[in-house]
Parts: sequence; structure tokens; C-alpha cells
Amino acid sequence: MSWQMGKVENHIAGSLTIGAKIGAYVELLKPRLSFLVAFSSGFGYILASNGQLNWGNLMLLSLGGMLVSGASVTINQIIEVEYDALMKRTKNRPLPTGKISKQEAGIFSILVAIVGLYILYLSTNPLTVLLSFVSLLLYSFVYTPMKRVGPIAVFIGAIPGALPPLLGWVAATGVISFEALIIFGIQFIWQFPHFWAIAWVGDEDYKKAGFKLLPNNGRKDLNTAINIMIYTLFLLPLGLLPTYFGVTGLNSAVIVTICGCGFLAQTFSLMRDNSDKAALKIMFGSFLYLPIVQIAYMLDKI
Repeated sequence: MSWQMGKVENHIAGSLTIGAKIGAYVELLKPRLSFLVAFSSGFGYILASNGQLNWGNLMLLSLGGMLVSGASVTINQIIEVEYDALMKRTKNRPLPTGKISKQEAGIFSILVAIVGLYILYLSTNPLTVLLSFVSLLLYSFVYTPMKRVGPIAVFIGAIPGALPPLLGWVAATGVISFEALIIFGIQFIWQFPHFWAIAWVGDEDYKKAGFKLLPNNGRKDLNTAINIMIYTLFLLPLGLLPTYFGVTGLNSAVIVTICGCGFLAQTFSLMRDNSDKAALKIMFGSFLYLPIVQIAYMLDKI
């Protein structure tokens, strides 16, 4: 059966026009996600630069980060192609539809990873390259298979997910300082309500693939909603640490507190009615929270 699927996959992949093929490869990289990785890396770099920005290095850092992230999500899709085919939200991706074969995607991911790491090597420092490579390994080969094991996968996935701002700081300074750990910690904690809200909304789809991402034995109930609320609550004091330690000023502290309170307020609706609608609001709220907070920090620094 897998041999027959491979033949169909290769036939479809071979029949695409050049433009369609390029589009499929771009889609494989998940550009929006990779852009967010680049943005977070740039945020850490700007925060650490103290107004002495090297714009060339910043652009190369962002490009390298995007490519390494793209390689990671490509490997993720190769490993999960059978499960992606089962879910409504992923069944039209390039691999399940056969637009790109697993072999092509594998070669592509290796090339993209090498180019991304090489760009980081040229523009940053060895520690940044090492951490980027560790991030790729964690996301692709630890987080990905653990999604079918249990909610521990969210904890594991939050590590590479929180590394971009730390990588940006390390790219600018060459060291992992306590300031770098603070911005890592903010993005690390943010991912729990973010991913659990996504898992809540997509629970039916995820169950088709056997993914187990929700806490509390995967139930969409009050206990899970409380977990989401608690981690969102942690963002309030964490968001003030950059100001407390002099990394940023008071203006960003005000904005971050307002955003944190708004984010937290959304979790109370989920605790009250345990509805998909309330979880969807948290999901969109989390997408807004992180870039607004990071922009506030950067503007306060610049």
C-alpha cells in the first residue's frame, strides 16, 4: 500500500508546473510561522544591541532563522505525513496531496537547514549556530514524535519555540545572560495557553491523528481551562521583569500589563463555559499578545 501511495505521490509531484512546484516548496516552509521565528530573533537582537544595530547582521540573522525554522517544519511534515492526511486542517499540505514527495522534501529540508546554519555561522557566532541546530533537533525529532505520546510534548515543543529571542540576544552578545533567559522565559510560558487553546479548538482533528496535546488527560473541561488561566497569569509578573532589570523602560511595562490583563480576561470566559468559541478567542488573543509585547519592548529600547 505504501509503495502504491509512493507511486501516486511521485506521479503527481512530477506532473506539476515549475511555478506550482516552487509554490509547493514555499508552502512546505510555512512562511508565516518562519517569519514569526525571524521576527522573534530580530526582537532579541535589537533588545541586546543597545542602539548599536548592525542592520546587515540583523537581516542575515532573520534570514538564517527563517531557513532553519523552515527546515524544522519540513522535517515535521515528513514524519507526520500520514497523520496530516487524516486531519482537515492539514490534508491539503504539499506532502499529503503528493505535490512533493517525501524524498524531495527530505533533500530540500537538508539543503535549507545547511544554508540557514551557514548564514548564521557567517553573520553571528558559534553559540548561536549550535543553539539553532539544537532547536532544529528538538522540534523535529523530539517534539514531533512526542505529540502522540502525551501533553509533555507541549513542554518539549515550548523549548525550541522560545529559543528565537534568546538566539537573537546571543547573536548580538555571544553569551546567554540572565536578560536572555528572561525573554526566553516569557515566550516559553506564553506557548502553553497558546498551544492549549489551539489544541482545544482543533481537538476533534487532533484525535483523528492520535495527537495528545491537552493537559488533564486531554479533556476540554474546567481543569484544562484553569491550567490555561494559570500559565496566562504567570505572564503578568514575567512581562515586567525586563523593566525591573533595566532592559526596557516603563512605557513597555504599561503596555505589557494591559495586554496581559486582556489576555487573562479571555481565559475567564473559557473557565465559565468551556466553549470552543472562548478557546478560539484565546487562540487569536495569544497571536496578538506576543508581537505587540515584543514591539513594545523594542520601541522602548530604541
